[in-house]
Amino acid sequence: MKVWLIILSALLSLNIGLAQAKNAFNHDQWDSLLQKHVYLINGGQASQVDYQGFADNQTELKSYLDSLSKVSQSEFDAWPKDDQLAFLINAYNAWTVEFILSKWPDLKSIKDLGSFFSSPWSKEFVPLLGATRSLDDIEHKLIRGSGRYQEPRIHFAVNCASIGCPALANTAFQGDNLESLLESQTKLFLADKSRNRLNGNKIELSSIFKWYKEDFEKGLKGYHSLEAFLLDYADDLELTESVIQMLKEDDASIKFLSYDWGLNKKI
Repeated sequence: MKVWLIILSALLSLNIGLAQAKNAFNHDQWDSLLQKHVYLINGGQASQVDYQGFADNQTELKSYLDSLSKVSQSEFDAWPKDDQLAFLINAYNAWTVEFILSKWPDLKSIKDLGSFFSSPWSKEFVPLLGATRSLDDIEHKLIRGSGRYQEPRIHFAVNCASIGCPALANTAFQGDNLESLLESQTKLFLADKSRNRLNGNKIELSSIFKWYKEDFEKGLKGYHSLEAFLLDYADDLELTESVIQMLKEDDASIKFLSYDWGLNKKI
């Protein structure tokens, strides 16, 4: 009997260890903050952020940011790619919140943190992977520019603290939920008629697709055109059969909507 108890105890310990090792980095602190201070609206198609709530929990936020900063480049490089990308998405989003708090509540847009000569995204204030980086560095060099991830859906995951952005998820990205969360964020954003819609036979899209069109044309996830990407999500966009046919024939009319840079704060 004692032998079986010992074996059972060993198996339980092994299962616990495997569960803990499932993700290369523990994002529980960020997950908890998101669940407390991010409010999903319109069925999850958009979100509002309680920046005052984050300010009240800034010690916990800084503790999480400090834990991100302690990860070395060599440690990061040894992780599976899903864990790497989840880490970078969370880092971008968490430091964006911290950036907003640097002037909260005296700002109406993240653009208030820049100047005529410098965008807020080029400001170097993020200690990450052995260097002091900007938000642009994280998105355009570490994620898009590295060639590691080949993932166009990151544009629906990184959040620029603006109403025009895809929703800030109220769940942290992890290695084991990366695919499902990227896909759900993509579908929710495309289904949001305030940012992507059909107007007669004209497709009206968020300016994200104008700024980053190349990411939907160079073979990432098998997409060689924006039209091919849109066809894959025709149901979410509620495209008609006639518009679907025009997309297939590369004859669809696409217009890019103006972007709302207002702060995505809780109202």
